Amino acid sequence: MNAQRAAEGVPGIISLGIGAPDRMPPAAAIEELCAQAVRPDVHAYQSYVGIPQLREAFARWYSRYYGVELDPVTQIQPLVGSKEGILLICLAFLDSGDRVLVPDPGYPTYTSAVKLVQAEPVTYDLKEENGWLPDFDALEKMDLRGVKMMWTNYPNMPTGALATEELYGKLADFGRRHGIMVCNDNPYSFILSPRPLSILSIPGAMDCCLELNSLSKAHNMSGWRIGMVAAAPDVISQILKVKSQMDSGMFRPLQLAAVKALESGPEWFEQLNAEYAERRKAAGRIFDLIGVDYGKDGGGLFLWGKVRKDSPLLRRESLCGQEGRASGGASECDALEKSLGERLSDAALYDAGVFITPGFIFGKNGRDYVRISLCATLPVLQEACDRLSELVEASQTSR
Repeated sequence: MNAQRAAEGVPGIISLGIGAPDRMPPAAAIEELCAQAVRPDVHAYQSYVGIPQLREAFARWYSRYYGVELDPVTQIQPLVGSKEGILLICLAFLDSGDRVLVPDPGYPTYTSAVKLVQAEPVTYDLKEENGWLPDFDALEKMDLRGVKMMWTNYPNMPTGALATEELYGKLADFGRRHGIMVCNDNPYSFILSPRPLSILSIPGAMDCCLELNSLSKAHNMSGWRIGMVAAAPDVISQILKVKSQMDSGMFRPLQLAAVKALESGPEWFEQLNAEYAERRKAAGRIFDLIGVDYGKDGGGLFLWGKVRKDSPLLRRESLCGQEGRASGGASECDALEKSLGERLSDAALYDAGVFITPGFIFGKNGRDYVRISLCATLPVLQEACDRLSELVEASQTSR
C-alpha cells in the first residue's frame, strides 16, 4: 500500500500497530557498547549461561524494583529477547499432545509456540466485565486433564489490564493445586504501571511459576534482543539444555551494555512514563473521535478500546457499501460479516491511511476491540488524528 501511495504522490500509511519503542536506550548502555565493541578480546563465542556480570545485574534489578531475591547463578537465564524464551520453555517442558492454557485475548506467540511443539492450546477467557483478569471459577470448571502449562501476561497485552498481588497469589495457588507451570510474561511492568510487580514476589511461587522479562520495553532496547527467565534451578537447567542447542551465547559487549541499562534509576522510568502518559492522552483523543470506548487507567504500551456501533467510521463504511452495491461492487453485507474491530480498522486504513490494530487477531474476545500503539511520537499521533478527523467530517457531510 505504501508503494502504491508513493506512486500516486500520497503520504504513506501511519502505522499505530506494533509496540516497538521509538526512543533511545539509556546513554550509559550505548556508551558501554561502543567502548566494549572496539576491544579485540570480545568477539568470540560466549557462554550459554551469560556472563556473571549480567546475571548479577538482573538479580539486583529484581531485588531493587520487584523485591524479589534471585540467585544469579541458579535462578536466572539470560535470553536473546524474552520472545525466544516462550519457545524455549515450550520445547523444554511440553510433549506432543500436552495441553496449555493460553489467554484470549492474548499475545499470539503463546499459541504459535505451543503448536510448534505439537501441544494443544486451550484458551481461557479474559473479558472486559472481569477487568480482563482470569475468571478462576470458570478455570476450576474447565477440563484440566493433561494441562501442563499456563501462559499469563500483565500488564496485559493487548488490553492494558494491570497485575495485582491478589491476582498473582491466585495464579500461584491455581498452578500449585493443579500441578500446572504458570509462565508469567512480564515485559510491560514498568510502563504506565503504579509499580512493577512480579509473580515471584508471592511466597512459594517459585515452586510452580516462572517469569520472563526483558529490556525491550522498559529500556527502549527492543532491537538489542536482551531478555531473561527467572525460575527454580531445575527449571533453569532444563531451559538451558534446549537453549544450548539453539545459539552460542550473546555478544559480550551487548551483555555489558545491558548491565549499564539495568542500573537505571527511578528517574529513568519517570521520564519514560511521562512521555507515554502524554501519548496515551493523544491516543485517547483518536478513540474519542472515531467512537471507541476505553479505560483510563491501563498500563503497558497500548491503548485498547471497544468499538461503538455508532462509530462514525462504521457509518461511513455503510454509505460506501451502499455506493458499492449501486455500482456493482462489494455489498454492505460483506463488511457486516467482519467484526466491529476489523471493520473500523479497515475503514481507517483504506480511507485515511492510518493503521489501527483490530482486536480479533488476539482472539475471539477481542473481536469488537481495536488497539493503538503508544510507540508513535505526539506529532505522528496528531497527524493520524487529523487524517481521521477529515474522514469523520466527510462521513457526517454525506449523511
